[in-house]
Amino acid sequence: MESPYQKDVIDFVTVSVQTCLLLEHVAELEKDDFVEKLLIYLPLLYVKTRALGKAETNSEGSNPTCVTEEDYNFISEGVRQIMGDDDAYLEVFMQDMQYSDRPITAFLSENIADIYQELKNMAFNYQQENTAVMLEAVNTCIETFYEYWGQKLLNALRALHNINNQNR
Repeated sequence: MESPYQKDVIDFVTVSVQTCLLLEHVAELEKDDFVEKLLIYLPLLYVKTRALGKAETNSEGSNPTCVTEEDYNFISEGVRQIMGDDDAYLEVFMQDMQYSDRPITAFLSENIADIYQELKNMAFNYQQENTAVMLEAVNTCIETFYEYWGQKLLNALRALHNINNQNR
């Protein structure tokens, strides 16, 4: 990507910020509304990230992070509270699953907090209005999407879809 101001980048950052805001205000929502919004934001976030292509790693340093352990726990606990018994789900796409003869439990709260951490750190650095920092922030977020949080997003989406269908 040549510029942090390209339309695809702006779209990605916009959806990322909207997702972060949703998660930061989870306590103000009803469970059904929260699930509905995540079922819109998460696929959109996936598409917008994929539209950026692969990360272009041409930076020498790394940007600072802004998400503290307290921030992470706040998001995780907020999601856990609103989801209640639906926070836990059986996971089939974990690396360890191939060596297990028992189902592995995963938690929406952890997956969503992991996604939040990557998006929030990117958004924090993006707002610095320094082109090099902005590009590095977006590229780092794309890189971690392919390595880590993209699968967490899809796992969470699958669980949310199931919850939504059960509540119809």
